[in-house]
Amino acid sequence: MTARKRNRSYRVFRLESWEAFLQLITKPPYSNWAFRGERDERWPLYSSLSRYLQNFAVSRDAWPEQEGRILRIFKRKAHQFLDKPPDAADDFQWMALMQHHGAPTRLIDFTWSPYVAAFFALERTLNDGVVWAMNPGAIDSSRADKPLRMDPRNKGNFSRYYLKGRQRFIWMGEPHTMNRRLIAQSGTFAVPGVLDVPIEEMLSDRDQENILAKFILTNAVREVGMRELYRMNITYATLFPDLEGLARSMGYELEFHWAYNPRTLEKFHT
Repeated sequence: MTARKRNRSYRVFRLESWEAFLQLITKPPYSNWAFRGERDERWPLYSSLSRYLQNFAVSRDAWPEQEGRILRIFKRKAHQFLDKPPDAADDFQWMALMQHHGAPTRLIDFTWSPYVAAFFALERTLNDGVVWAMNPGAIDSSRADKPLRMDPRNKGNFSRYYLKGRQRFIWMGEPHTMNRRLIAQSGTFAVPGVLDVPIEEMLSDRDQENILAKFILTNAVREVGMRELYRMNITYATLFPDLEGLARSMGYELEFHWAYNPRTLEKFHT
């Protein structure tokens, strides 16, 4: 395990074993942080909405209107598939529902479980995965006036503070009502105040050591890590408790067997 640290920057750990990861996430300071797993450590911490708008060259001047537009469209049409739609004024609840079903939103998925984050970092990676860790107790709206007012769950706050995209702040939390996937994944959200700056850059002028950390899980971690996560019953089938999740979980079943290693055909000792 190696750690790199720059002045006023977050720690970066490059891990070569599953045991090294466990040593970090089971002890302070990281044992009470929130985590996010991604399959490529080179990816910055952007939301799916940020990536979409940038990848497809939507003019920045149009971002507020277009984000508000897809929220309005979803609200108007989703009732056809919902027995109990969220309150029309609860924008955060609607965005969580959009995120749940694959729409691009500014919500960035995090989890209170480092093991769930490790699953998303390792399951489909062919490179070095990453688990980001963020300290919710140290995340505040330092650039915004009266940060408690930024709670996106409060009526009108999304359009008032988020759509305009003028203030660099991060809010972290969950909607009042959590869906099945959010519960299964011990999920929470980071909600950035701007879309064109990744979270790590948004925090760049602060002492980040107690705010953000990056655990690079090299490809050497994957085989043991995925086997241990499977033994903990952390699979697509449990994290996405529906038929889609069960189907997606069949991928790792190709790599796993209780009696032998499907890669080498080596039998396990009994």
